[in-house]
Amino acid sequence: MFPTEKSFMTSISRLSDAVSRSISPENFDGAKGKGGMATEGRGAGCARDLGQGWKVSPCIAIPGHTTATLADIDGEGAIRHIWLTPAGNSRFMILRIYWDGSEIPSVECPLCDFFASAYQAMGSAVLTKQEFLPISSLAVCVNPRYGMNCYWEMPFKKNCRITLENISDAEFILYYQIDYILGAQPDSIAYFHAHFCRSNPLPYKSVHTILDKISGKGQYVGTYMAWQVNNNGWWGEGEIKFYMDGDSEFPTICGTGTEDYFCGAYNFDVNGYMPYNTPYAGMNLIRPDGLYAANQRFSLYRWHITDPIYFAEDLRVTIQALGWREGGRYLPLQDDIASIAFFYLDHPSKYLPELPDKDGLEII
Repeated sequence: MFPTEKSFMTSISRLSDAVSRSISPENFDGAKGKGGMATEGRGAGCARDLGQGWKVSPCIAIPGHTTATLADIDGEGAIRHIWLTPAGNSRFMILRIYWDGSEIPSVECPLCDFFASAYQAMGSAVLTKQEFLPISSLAVCVNPRYGMNCYWEMPFKKNCRITLENISDAEFILYYQIDYILGAQPDSIAYFHAHFCRSNPLPYKSVHTILDKISGKGQYVGTYMAWQVNNNGWWGEGEIKFYMDGDSEFPTICGTGTEDYFCGAYNFDVNGYMPYNTPYAGMNLIRPDGLYAANQRFSLYRWHITDPIYFAEDLRVTIQALGWREGGRYLPLQDDIASIAFFYLDHPSKYLPELPDKDGLEII
């Protein structure tokens, strides 16, 4: 049997029938006793004096306008950890995850956003000038230098398929490892989802939709936002709202401000914006350089790991973008806002928001 406790630290010492497997360019299908057998790969030349077993295939190349299958796992099990590091502009790499043979992906988003790192999409002339921004949280870690890690548990009953599409012209190099277990899962499991939305710019007096048209039973477990401010002054007076189980005009859950939702306070201002990383929430800041990187940009995450938002029938999530104007009045902002909603649902995805094209995804 598998541990059912919320914290694996309380059950890690218990024996289990789980079968551990791992997929990487050194073992593309995770087969038992088949790792490190490659005789061809991007490391073959480096290993020419050593031969088979000596880091022959550490990575893959994904040509422009092609899709690579990173994993295709049959049976019952759960993804436990994903590590990867990109060499190329990962805003133009589209991650998709399909559960149990569904033709519609439950996860569809730019690779860098999935790891709460939209502004670390290597490859842009502006973005490559930015400093490395680490993330240290329970669900996602980004470690030096661009070591991207995901710890969301992703159970499945029949099959898991993970693909990565390169929508750019340039070849993309990817090092990756997907760690998972095989074996019976509880009947009460839900399927992991991640949906991407972008408002660029947000229309005047409109709200940014983080999640919409979700039907079924599940729990909302996290928000990532990449927020470029297009006005001077404070930008985070807007409220996040969760409309659930038949809510129409007014939501059941309503926040008090953007920085409040991301577990900060008072504009994140301690003698200026203060970035922070915690297990459940964090903010990284991209500062203007006085030349071409002209806008302030904020990379924010909020994981509902200890406080999931449960819904029984449907869910919609929105956030306002509000600053200040003269007379102590709110100013509806027209910022560039991208978001990913992370949630679990009692069935694989039946709906996806339309993903922008390459130009619509680009960060400049």
